[in-house]
Amino acid sequence: MAPSSDDPAVTPRTPSRRRLLTAGIAGGAVLGLGGLLTACGSSGGSGSSGGSGGSGGSAAGGGSTPDQKSVKQGGDDYAGVIEKMKGFGTDAAPGVYPRTVRHAMGETVIPAKPARVVVLDTGELDNVVSLGIRPVGVVHTDGSKSLPSYLKDRAGSPTAVGTINSLNLEAIAALKPDLILGSQLRAQDQYAQLSKIAPTVFSLRPGYPWKQNFLLNASPFGLGAEAKAQLDAYQAAATTIGAELGDKRPTVTPLRFMPGRTRLYAELSFVGTILTDVPLPQPEIEQVKELAVEVSPEQIDKADADWIFYGVYGSPSSTNQDTVLGGALWKTLGAVKSGQARPVSDETWFLGLGVLAANAVLADLKGFVAR
Repeated sequence: MAPSSDDPAVTPRTPSRRRLLTAGIAGGAVLGLGGLLTACGSSGGSGSSGGSGGSGGSAAGGGSTPDQKSVKQGGDDYAGVIEKMKGFGTDAAPGVYPRTVRHAMGETVIPAKPARVVVLDTGELDNVVSLGIRPVGVVHTDGSKSLPSYLKDRAGSPTAVGTINSLNLEAIAALKPDLILGSQLRAQDQYAQLSKIAPTVFSLRPGYPWKQNFLLNASPFGLGAEAKAQLDAYQAAATTIGAELGDKRPTVTPLRFMPGRTRLYAELSFVGTILTDVPLPQPEIEQVKELAVEVSPEQIDKADADWIFYGVYGSPSSTNQDTVLGGALWKTLGAVKSGQARPVSDETWFLGLGVLAANAVLADLKGFVAR
């Protein structure tokens, strides 16, 4: 079972080398931006200029460009993704077409307001649905072959066009879309083919730059103001939770059980950005500019915090969740003893990657931490 959307262990379609981090975190392993698990000591793009009409940038198709490689590997450029995205979007006024959208693969011309959009990840799905748009095509994660439950009432009945890691290009073409939304990290090698089907706009990557991705995804529709208003409302809600907490700032661990691994999500993850926006601190081990820290069941004590919120990707039986939660070490954690270790929806906390999922996470935090 492949990992999920905010998860850099999803195998990118362009291979890249593993890279060791020089700094270690005691008893854990740091996970960088592009999916490379970097071993630690046990002791303690801007896209190329492209053509018009959706043909996109010259970076499509072949091997990694230097910018794309650094996005995958993390390191010094790990926190630089948002800076690179500052030039993305459009200068066109609302309702004006054709419009040119700048994105990770270059520039794409959108000839008319899109009406048939295909989305290639969970973040893009959340984004378009939040703008009142029902996509005609979606991909699913390998952990679930259905729409996220929190979106089902608003997403319509889109056709499945493969999974995040295995796109069905024939199915996409059969839908006759007029816009495709995805990311360079996921589908760079398919960009040239996709852009022949329809104008295609790519972010650099899913995950922690979710706010910038939302604004980018709104650009082809001329809905940038609506997206910004939703982000402002989200931030106001986060700030309100922070105000309700006052000087009381309990630590929070976002813990996730996955096939073959257990993760403590860190600052540069989707949920990490939400905790920062409140703000709510995380334990020291999670205070790293990376996506996550991996721990073994024998190291689950490193997850301890005032609150632990845990999710599971896919079937619990394919993870070590039952082993950990039933183990003696888990029962020694302060959050567990105080009744403050709670299960949460993996769909919203770790998979959603958009403003609707973010609002759902805030609702959970308000209901538990700020009660």
